[in-house]
Amino acid sequence: MYSLLWLFDTLITLYVWILIASAILSWLVAFNVVNPHNQVVRSIGEFLWRVTEPVLAPIRRILPNLGGIDISPVILIIGLYFIRNLVFEILL
Repeated sequence: MYSLLWLFDTLITLYVWILIASAILSWLVAFNVVNPHNQVVRSIGEFLWRVTEPVLAPIRRILPNLGGIDISPVILIIGLYFIRNLVFEILL
């Protein structure tokens, strides 16, 4: 049982890091720090977008428009940690 909880915790932690990487890459592209026409940057960006966008899009539809500030990754990270802690409380 502990192995499954460890795997669950590791997957959530990995997804949180992917969310953070996606946000940082979007900032770097927006401020012209990295070139979005570079093949490596484009590949990484597309991977991060495909992994995070299906989960972030429903959250963005619910949240009000905050004038260009996207807090959906923060909401998702809080939700993921809440679910993780809830599962640990129930099963341990």
